[in-house]
Amino acid sequence: MDRKSFFKNTLMGGIAMGYSGMFADESFSNPKNALSRPSGLKITDIRGATLAAIYDFPIIKIYTNQGIIGLGEVRDAGWIGQALMLKPYLVGKDPLDIETILLSIRHLTGPGRYAGGYCAVDIALMDIAGKALGVPCWKLLGEKVRDKVEIYADCPTVMKEEDLKLMMKRRFDLGLKHYKIDLTPALLENIDGTIVNKLPSRKGLEIWGEHVLTARKIIGPDVILGADHFGNMTVESGIELGNFMADPKYNLAYIEDVIHFTKFNAVNLNKQITAGSKTPTLNGEDIFSLENFRPWIEHNAVNIIHPDLLTSGGMIETRKIAEYAYQFGIRTMMHCASSPIGVMANVHTAATIREFISLESHTIEMPWVNDLVSGIPNPIIQNGVISVPDSPGLGIELNDEVAEKYLREPKYLKYNPGLFKPTPEFDKPMTMLEAKEKGLIGDYHQSGGPWWHINDEGVYANQTGSN
Repeated sequence: MDRKSFFKNTLMGGIAMGYSGMFADESFSNPKNALSRPSGLKITDIRGATLAAIYDFPIIKIYTNQGIIGLGEVRDAGWIGQALMLKPYLVGKDPLDIETILLSIRHLTGPGRYAGGYCAVDIALMDIAGKALGVPCWKLLGEKVRDKVEIYADCPTVMKEEDLKLMMKRRFDLGLKHYKIDLTPALLENIDGTIVNKLPSRKGLEIWGEHVLTARKIIGPDVILGADHFGNMTVESGIELGNFMADPKYNLAYIEDVIHFTKFNAVNLNKQITAGSKTPTLNGEDIFSLENFRPWIEHNAVNIIHPDLLTSGGMIETRKIAEYAYQFGIRTMMHCASSPIGVMANVHTAATIREFISLESHTIEMPWVNDLVSGIPNPIIQNGVISVPDSPGLGIELNDEVAEKYLREPKYLKYNPGLFKPTPEFDKPMTMLEAKEKGLIGDYHQSGGPWWHINDEGVYANQTGSN
């Protein structure tokens, strides 16, 4: 794999042949105008449930007067109230008038978890529209260009070499062909000379390199492997990192979020790293909307965009972002740490993205997640891919009995939504600040857990952590 061919090996040929699909500035399919749309369809309620899982799963249902229910999901570690507070903007509305509804709630969004409610509503409305019209969600977005979506496994920080081998082996045995590991400053702590001025030294990079080689011992030298969580970096240290990890013995396919998008002048700083690094770059899991992705795309600040659909704006907005990136020769990967509901929203969207690489999975080892939904194969990931459903909507139904077993205990919330209980707390409009003051949503996200994980030793356990 040479310098950046992994990301551009097919792209320029696709541009040369022309693109017949919809571009981001054109109108997407509007279910409201469908000739076969049911008359009198109205939204009657929105309810939620928070499941105690890896970073938690805040799940919503949007109800209609004709018995069609849409499933949606707030981003991992977000607050279910971010979606429920949108109730006054939904009840009584035609759920097929998706773009109009989304426009009415767009002011109640923001980066990272603050866009969680908006994105959950987008997904649920798309699910309703697909069910009402008898078509899969991907059909509402555009042409399906793939029947299977490749999955990449997130491999969280582990400190011990043997634990890393164990984690990589568990993922490798699942048939995955794409992985990502954490190269954190924690790996360098208490080792003399590895950190200078709070940045990794050459010795520090070598320690990180040994971590990469440990993973490679399990997955092999040529399997796709990326890395992230480098801590605070500069342009110079980012370029040095990218060039060091381009060594064929490490063969990192990409370095993620070298400088976070919230840093001052982040677009320009990342552009310099991208231009100087022999290893490709990607960024964007906390960026909301096409407007905010535009400068990253137009200035070629990254080689790959990496939106999280539950932050970037949901299915419709993420498709627009990816199609816009396509015009600039930039491919798409997707960040994802959600339940099967969010996963399948990603799968339908990825099915329509021409230059798509892979979709992340944080929940690949959760022992009960595959049983949370029905309507698709179990396990959901088979031989490293997820098949794209052709059944109406998202193609899944929630198994409430399974969900009820894993409800987040009320003591971790400011109120108790239970399993899709009525939501009178959200009958009246409120700002995000008012929702915070009432304790209905928290700060940026629910940090500290405790989270249910497969731990470093491979045991399913409840443990503290943050995203």
